[in-house]
Amino acid sequence: MIKLSDFSSFFVANWKLNGNFQFIDEFINNLMLPKDPSKCVVICPTAIHLDYISKNKNGFYVGAQNVSEHEEGAYTGEISVDSLSDLNVNFCIIGHSERRQIFKEKNEEINLKSERLIDNGLIPIICIGETLEQKEKGITKKVLEEQLMNSVPSSSNFENTIIAYEPVWAIGTGLTPTIEDIDETHRYIREHNEKLNKYKILYGGSVKASNAKEITGLPNVDGALIGGASLKPQEFSVILAD
Repeated sequence: MIKLSDFSSFFVANWKLNGNFQFIDEFINNLMLPKDPSKCVVICPTAIHLDYISKNKNGFYVGAQNVSEHEEGAYTGEISVDSLSDLNVNFCIIGHSERRQIFKEKNEEINLKSERLIDNGLIPIICIGETLEQKEKGITKKVLEEQLMNSVPSSSNFENTIIAYEPVWAIGTGLTPTIEDIDETHRYIREHNEKLNKYKILYGGSVKASNAKEITGLPNVDGALIGGASLKPQEFSVILAD
């Protein structure tokens, strides 16, 4: 398992259901990785491209976008953690809001998936975040506390797990919380539970070249989980350089 404390920050590209072999070749050729070795760069392509990008990676790590909570068996279409290990995958996004909202994943499933990853030496990137309705009701902290309490397994610690805060209403919308809101929320995540104090906590939700430096420069933000901007190698390179 990668030692998370070896890195100061993490930049995770979530390609979602995008990309093909030609795109991957062009992306790698045009990507400029940061000169700072303490910045960890993780690319998360579709599952079908994990093997290809693992064999062609150069200076970055590979992550999956999901994994099955089942180790093996009659589960058509699922991908086991053993399969990810065979492909030299080091990270896996778990509980992304699109998985929670569209595929109705529950905290308990996310907890079990994360535990499977940890047990097999992979780093789960556990996503949490509130919807617009929850934000407007003023229950953001209550929602986050429940997600953290029930999604993060007991085997988790700051060396084997990353937390990513992604307000659901900011993902793919172009909207972002204010810098003050991001700072306050990340501080709450880190300080409300002593166990989480040393965790790496990323911000996600419409991160782009124009705002990444200000966001990742906050004292309680340890990097970013990046969607649309990570599909543009030039823009992603600017984010990494900052």
